[in-house]
Amino acid sequence: MGAVFQNIGHILMAIIAFGILVIVHEFGHFILAKINDVRVDEFSIGMGPKLFGIKGKETEYKVCLLPIGGYVKMYGEDDEVTSSDPRAYANKSSWQKLSIVLAGPIMNIVLAILLFAIVGRVEGVKIPIVSQLIDNSPAQQVGIKAGDEIKKVNGNEVVSWEDFVTGIMLSEGKEVNIEVKRENETKEFTIKPELDESKKQYLVGIYGSIKTPTIVEAVKHGFGETVSLTKQTFGFFGQLFKGQLSADDVGGPITIIRISGEAARQGLTTLMFLAAYLSVQLAIFNIIPFPALDGGWTLILILQIITRREFNKEKIAKLNYYGFMVLMALMVVVLVKDIVRPIKF
Repeated sequence: MGAVFQNIGHILMAIIAFGILVIVHEFGHFILAKINDVRVDEFSIGMGPKLFGIKGKETEYKVCLLPIGGYVKMYGEDDEVTSSDPRAYANKSSWQKLSIVLAGPIMNIVLAILLFAIVGRVEGVKIPIVSQLIDNSPAQQVGIKAGDEIKKVNGNEVVSWEDFVTGIMLSEGKEVNIEVKRENETKEFTIKPELDESKKQYLVGIYGSIKTPTIVEAVKHGFGETVSLTKQTFGFFGQLFKGQLSADDVGGPITIIRISGEAARQGLTTLMFLAAYLSVQLAIFNIIPFPALDGGWTLILILQIITRREFNKEKIAKLNYYGFMVLMALMVVVLVKDIVRPIKF
């Protein structure tokens, strides 16, 4: 019975962690709306029917039944305002609207940097200095040794361990040129990475060294982790569009809860690392230039700023409506896939 309650506790921790990501995202929209003097009518965590809420001076803060995101409802956001009310979102400039739209993804990126920094400060960070090698690995076979400091991968400078990992991943199994510093001497090696079937990653058999960073170094590490993860995510999209990934590699909300629950079992720092990872994914997903997403609005607003004219509001509203319907349908498909063919890990 104790194990059951413990599992429930881990799942609740996972749900709370994901909820924090949504809160931070929506808070970005909320605070920039306030800065731009836009009236916010609702601040919702979750979608669908309301479970409970608190009415503030002018904003209702509520939690809804379906834990699949959230939203900030601004006065005049749907262009229902026909008056010249200065507090209506519809009557703000394109620059003001753009700052409100981008604030959500930016807050997720800031949160990711902070969480990665905290985890790095507590557990130490990997640096691109070889600590040991796997026996008979590609790196050992070409002559790389423990103590070598990795300086470049395919001509690209390596500042962090993430730079090295990203360089190997982007090679997609092709030969890579690795430059190392060994006792004040520069050496170059050509290595062909091997595919690790269990991790579905290309590896060369090198372990990095661990260092306990200062606070400034931890923040730099958090920034580096976020940049590296962003590159990896776009690399994932590239593989997806090339047909190099299958449906079994894609998960939805149930998969997120399962993985988050497992991370919670392994400790708070593991859960924080996963939360940082998901925060970056949430930011990237939202900036995809698709109707109804922040990225769709960003594209429209940038085009309006460039052309110095507003587009037809009815057409934009219709485009966003259909975009929202497509997103909801996709969410249902992913949810069903999560149940019928869950990712194995």
